[in-house]
Amino acid sequence: MKALIVKEHGPLENLLLEEVPDPVPGPGEVLVDVHAASVNFPDLLVIGGTYQILPKRPFSPGKDMAGVVAAVGAGVTTCKPGDRVAAQNEYGAYAQKCVVKQATCYPMPEAMSYADAAAMGIAYPTAHFALVERGQYQPGETVLINGAAGGVGIATIQVAKALGATVVASVSSEAKAKLAKEMGADHVVRTDVPNLRDAFRDQVLAAVGKRGVDIIVDPVGGDVFDASLRVIAWSGRLIVVGFAEGRIPEVKAGHLLVKNIAMLGLQYSAYRDRQPEKVRRVQQELFDWYAAGKIKPHVMAAYPLAQYQDALRAVRDRKVVGKVVIMTRQ
Repeated sequence: MKALIVKEHGPLENLLLEEVPDPVPGPGEVLVDVHAASVNFPDLLVIGGTYQILPKRPFSPGKDMAGVVAAVGAGVTTCKPGDRVAAQNEYGAYAQKCVVKQATCYPMPEAMSYADAAAMGIAYPTAHFALVERGQYQPGETVLINGAAGGVGIATIQVAKALGATVVASVSSEAKAKLAKEMGADHVVRTDVPNLRDAFRDQVLAAVGKRGVDIIVDPVGGDVFDASLRVIAWSGRLIVVGFAEGRIPEVKAGHLLVKNIAMLGLQYSAYRDRQPEKVRRVQQELFDWYAAGKIKPHVMAAYPLAQYQDALRAVRDRKVVGKVVIMTRQ
């Protein structure tokens, strides 16, 4: 099979397309003929060697995929050869075949494309866990979503709307603002403005009122995170998902005390590994919402395997709105 291989960590150019032996599923494992794999920002960190979990080299990166079950190991009961599935792994999706645990392999709706299934990947469960599990969303609440035109951002807009929330999306360009509105945001605020600290607060409070927002989902960090703290409502919750801007912010505990703010982190893969049955229930709810037309990933581009560098550079250079996927059999 063909696979993208990391032999040495470093720049994206270190990733090589090679022929490697087909993997074989063991007990409780599923061999997936991969048709589409999603490109996630953490994949770039894995390739570069800066992510918190790094496999033994050589390896194929890639955390979510969609395809067809080719074979199953002993004891597998959740799927069978020929089933169309979406699957998640810590690594290995950037290949034409990948072995995954049966606990993280999910039969997908018949009407769902491989590209959509891969693009939903970890982004939509991340959004769901951020809002429901960590944020304890209550009906009628207001949600602010930073980086709202990215993969997790769009997923969070759609999941929040499916839950009935009023959504404020923060974005850094007019094109991203347009997309956020198309994806369902009720209000859009801009981060590409002078004096972000004050301008951000003015925009958000003008949209939702002086009380502020109940939940903030932040995959950005940096200055946007800092500005967001000024618009959170009394007893609000701020969910830290990532640091795409690069700077990891620091918070003075006094800010949390004065407004009864709860600040929570979300490492979605920990739920995938520690509570797989809870993840499976969430995954089924997301598939049901997809089938009902309530959510749908925005796939900006689907690249053939030979153009993998273009797909990865688009994410690295922040040229992506929504998601890009690699079609491993084109």
